[in-house]
Amino acid sequence: MKPVSKDAMATIADVARRAGTSKATVSRVLNRPDTVKPELREAVERAMRELAYVPLGAARSLATKRTRTIGAIVPTVDNAIFARFLDALQSELSEHGMLLLLASSWYEPERELAEVRALVERGVEGIALIGTSRDPGMYELLRARDLPCVLGMVCDEALPVNSVGWNNRLEMRKVANFMIDLNHRHLAMIAGITKDNDRARDRVIGAQEAARDRGLTIDPRDIVEARYSIEAGRAGMAQLLRRRPRPTAVMCGNDVLAVAAVLEALSQGLQIPRDISITGFDDLELAANFFPPLTTMHVHADEIGRNAARLLLTHRERGGRPEAVYLRPDLIVRDTTVPPR
Repeated sequence: MKPVSKDAMATIADVARRAGTSKATVSRVLNRPDTVKPELREAVERAMRELAYVPLGAARSLATKRTRTIGAIVPTVDNAIFARFLDALQSELSEHGMLLLLASSWYEPERELAEVRALVERGVEGIALIGTSRDPGMYELLRARDLPCVLGMVCDEALPVNSVGWNNRLEMRKVANFMIDLNHRHLAMIAGITKDNDRARDRVIGAQEAARDRGLTIDPRDIVEARYSIEAGRAGMAQLLRRRPRPTAVMCGNDVLAVAAVLEALSQGLQIPRDISITGFDDLELAANFFPPLTTMHVHADEIGRNAARLLLTHRERGGRPEAVYLRPDLIVRDTTVPPR
């Protein structure tokens, strides 16, 4: 048998010759392995390993009309909660032989739309997105291509696509009610930038609703918006600490902002939680290992990623009406919250 040159890429014909079978059989092993007898499949797979054969994706896509790829667009990869979501999403997809293509939108709807179009042009068979802040026309684009879509970190049965997550407004109400139950009456908030970010916006609304239902008001001057960074969070906390009277409790849009708030308060000589209580949202690994450990909402980012993958794979094969999977966050009470002095 003529050996394959080290510099030449093995072909399906080379694999067939090495395995002593036909090119059609090799093709079936690649595309429909369950239709090939185990001993023949093993011979073909052994030949592929020996020849370091790699199927040409473009050719297979033309033949099967399937690229076996899923696209995902997150606001940023510089955020541990999105990293956990993507890791679980990719793990679940990989178990089904699917490849994940990733892009980021930087919280810009126009950029997200451009990235969706680019992924669609590359033949992805489904799209995973975060939240709901976007032009509804994007859903029409995906529907026209008959592409399944899932939204992570949000859950709403009224959405025209699949969703898996929670209701940010309702879950933030729980945080605010917890603080009010501790007898805090002067509440403040360091929120994420609410423009083009439904999660940040809904968390502000939820805190305001909870206060109003309990006969309280959160002064607009006690709500500061900040980028999700330590520097921006500290600046936001410094602004709140200049208020007179000073708030007794600060609810933060995520754990990064909460850690920043604690650091700024400590730098100004305050004691946490004796002088001011602080909460986060997400329950990153940092939250439990920070000092003092952070009271926060634990979100099930891993489960969200796995469920998002399952929804995409199911609707890729069978279609059907959009599904909404609610994964309720849990309030984790640690050492940054006590009743006010």
